[in-house]
Amino acid sequence: MYNIQKAVSRLDYAPKLKEIQITDIKKGLGVFTPKPDQAVSFAALKAALKKAGYALDSAEITVTGTLRREGDGWVLIVDPVGQRFALEGAGLDKMLAGASSDTRVEIVGNWTTVGTGASAREVITPRTMKEAGNVTTSPTTGATSITKTNVVRFMPAGFDALHEGAFPDALEETATPTLTTLPLAPIRTTTPGLTVYQGGAVTPRLYVIKQHLGDLEVSRQVLDVSVSYTPTQKLQLEAEVPVSRTSFDDGVTSGSGVGLGNITLWGKYRFFRTVKTYGDRQAAVRFGVELPTGKKSAPGEARLNAPAFVRQQLTPISGGLSPHFDVTFSQAGGRFIFGGNVEGVIRSERDGFHAGHELRVNTDLEYVLLPRDYDTPGGELFAILETNFVRRGLGRVGGGAVPGSRSTEFYLAPGLQYAAAPRFVIEGSVQLPVVRNTGAQVLRTDSNILLGIRYLF
Repeated sequence: MYNIQKAVSRLDYAPKLKEIQITDIKKGLGVFTPKPDQAVSFAALKAALKKAGYALDSAEITVTGTLRREGDGWVLIVDPVGQRFALEGAGLDKMLAGASSDTRVEIVGNWTTVGTGASAREVITPRTMKEAGNVTTSPTTGATSITKTNVVRFMPAGFDALHEGAFPDALEETATPTLTTLPLAPIRTTTPGLTVYQGGAVTPRLYVIKQHLGDLEVSRQVLDVSVSYTPTQKLQLEAEVPVSRTSFDDGVTSGSGVGLGNITLWGKYRFFRTVKTYGDRQAAVRFGVELPTGKKSAPGEARLNAPAFVRQQLTPISGGLSPHFDVTFSQAGGRFIFGGNVEGVIRSERDGFHAGHELRVNTDLEYVLLPRDYDTPGGELFAILETNFVRRGLGRVGGGAVPGSRSTEFYLAPGLQYAAAPRFVIEGSVQLPVVRNTGAQVLRTDSNILLGIRYLF
């Protein structure tokens, strides 16, 4: 919904974004009242939606103006800009039988632009017509006003996704979506969606993590803030900045530390999309580079009696400069959404340490719980179940491989996501271990709670 509103609001004649309303989600209907001092154009509306990745199916317009006979045809002149609408269509003569020039009428009908460039003209095929109120003139300023302003109702072939990876936000063919509104995303699984065209999102997330290894208990709180921007229909840019606080206690000594983690820069390209009624499929690739910006100092051996590889895991980083490669896919139908991604991370050493190369495989299953009777957007509640598989290779410390540093882990992560407002989303999930085949020097994750919000701009 927000993506549609943002696209339409860029028109010269469009009102403020909040005044552009989606009135029927299942039928894909929206409505807005153009600025009274600007001429309107169906072609411009269609182009604005297409530029944002939408196909405009049809538009209906309600116009109050003055009839005028021109040759064998009729036009409607709309003040105060004097815009002309040609009236055409079967049954027009019958509808206008007995009408005379200079009669003020309100016409409701299908709207389009015929021709291009200098020869373009706005055309209405009337559905209904009735006499309208008169133009009033201010006795002090002489300015005129119209008792009925233009109202445009449009039906895009595709809307923003209720789930940004579920329903159409960029269509090349006509489809009738359902349950379409705010672009959301899975919580822990990469989505192929692109959030908001020529806009983006700010997403702060707090992770509360509990780990252990023998008698060593570790607690982490990670605040991860990502900012994304979508400059084109297929490309999204993102920066991810984590800050971590880690505390440990082995029953003999304890300590804590706070530091910046490695900043990651991302670029995502959506290369595939196919649309069907009540859903769609799409896929994207994402490339990232993890920069060596994080705090690298670990507790010394005098402070914690543990191997160097274990102590290094208490820092906010897993190594140095590291490229990421990610492929993601999603499919939606009705209230169900399924997605998944595969990501590879090639770790490099930083001061002789890295935690091992990684392979990650995630899946995402979602169901729209609320609202059950879904006509207008707002208040959507998603039930989410994600799975997370992580395979880490041999780690290194001081230039040498570390025995017991490999791990294979599998987690389930149930969660909820709530669209509290058109631009504001609240989400949360808890990640629980199912399989932890970890080496003798790898911290074992007991739980990982995620709380986050998302704000679209």
